[in-house]
Amino acid sequence: MDGAFAAGLLVSIITIAIQALGTVVVIKMVRIAAQHLSGRRKIETLVVVMAASGTLLTVFHLVEVMVWAQLYALTGATEPDNIYYFAFVNFTTLGYGDLIPARPWRILGPMTAANGMLLFGWSTAVLFSVLSRAIAQLHIK
Repeated sequence: MDGAFAAGLLVSIITIAIQALGTVVVIKMVRIAAQHLSGRRKIETLVVVMAASGTLLTVFHLVEVMVWAQLYALTGATEPDNIYYFAFVNFTTLGYGDLIPARPWRILGPMTAANGMLLFGWSTAVLFSVLSRAIAQLHIK
């Protein structure tokens, strides 16, 4: 169990670093967009900025799920053809329960779910911040 906990903690740190990078990319993209998009088309600009932000954050979440899936593959926690499915089900806290990891690695499921909740919450905060700033910059009422 200690090895599983350490592995889960390491992957959590890696995915948090990926999320931090994603946050920086989204913030830079929003700043560039704010400088180059026309203020005359406020609603269209807002839609583009929010769609781009949400898409980028989703891509980073997909990478984070892939990192968890690689841990499942390395440890043999689940069958090789189920690693991505298992990672997604846990990361999104969906928890179907149709797959159960090998006994020594069972702690990885809840660790993946806790990490996913944290990172989805972080993305929600980033999206809310982007929306708030875009509305303020575009003077949308």
